[in-house]
Amino acid sequence: MTTTTWIIIAIVVVLIIYLISIYNKLVNLKNRYENAFAQIEVQLKRRHDLIPNLVETAKAYMSHERETLEAVIDARNQADNALSQAKGNLNSDAAMGQLGQAESALGSALGRLNVVMEAYPDLKANQNMMQVSEELTTTENRVAFARQSFNDAVTNYNSYKQGFPPVAVAGLFGHGEDASLLEFADSEAIQNAPKVSF
Repeated sequence: MTTTTWIIIAIVVVLIIYLISIYNKLVNLKNRYENAFAQIEVQLKRRHDLIPNLVETAKAYMSHERETLEAVIDARNQADNALSQAKGNLNSDAAMGQLGQAESALGSALGRLNVVMEAYPDLKANQNMMQVSEELTTTENRVAFARQSFNDAVTNYNSYKQGFPPVAVAGLFGHGEDASLLEFADSEAIQNAPKVSF
């Protein structure tokens, strides 16, 4: 073989190794944002599971506030459904937007419940209510942290994938679509977790 043939073979080998490294990095970054969403899912499910406990405890004290309690449960169910839809569609702006809107609506419903509960001092002093409130507040903080981690992972994935040369080959490796950020309809909800204090 001639020197030119060896040079061509070396260039092809280097190019193949480089393409393999691009593919591996895309897979690594995709796995990171999928894992980050799994962490959000765990925290949102925890939040969704705590809400029926909150409502059940409040029912005993607030029997004539049925509409407010039903609004919280409805918002919780919509948020749970949106979470299920988003789980399978991390690249869908619509699914992620629907999840953000549903979680914002849930936060608003919890805020309205908090305002109504202010009129019930016995409920605010109830030990079970204080425990559920503390768990919900802790979970809200975890959701905010997990959401930030997810959005960071999505940004890293999209930035790498959109850069050159990965942009030229990402589609060939099954990474054609950008991942979607999890944003909330109400920008206030992003910065402030709903406050449920008793």
